Amino acid sequence: MPEGVIAVDTPYQPFDPWTYRDEAGVNGADLIGYKVEATDGGIGKIDRCSTEVNSSYLVVDTGPWIFGKKVMLPAGLVNHVDHDDRKVYVDRSKSEIKSAPEFDEQTYTEPVYRDKLGSYYGEPR
Repeated sequence: MPEGVIAVDTPYQPFDPWTYRDEAGVNGADLIGYKVEATDGGIGKIDRCSTEVNSSYLVVDTGPWIFGKKVMLPAGLVNHVDHDDRKVYVDRSKSEIKSAPEFDEQTYTEPVYRDKLGSYYGEPR
């Protein structure tokens, strides 16, 4: 298909940062303990996850590479899951994740925090 042409039978789905992509292969699985791979290498393990409709996310314990910080990744960043290797692949680099708004245990469920995080990560790459 020529560049810039969208197939007529493929409906456009706007990016929703808080919903797993159908092709990601999450399928309601418990991802706690899975390793997370950014586009340029590992970033840590999943400490907490949600599969709530329109409110899904991963909380990743990054370990020592950014001083043990936890980060929250909206579900829409998940590119695919390898259940055999227990790895989740996301569409962002380590530096993008490191520079994201800090995970806040007290406010992570509030709309203001989620809007800020969703805006930071923007559209999939």
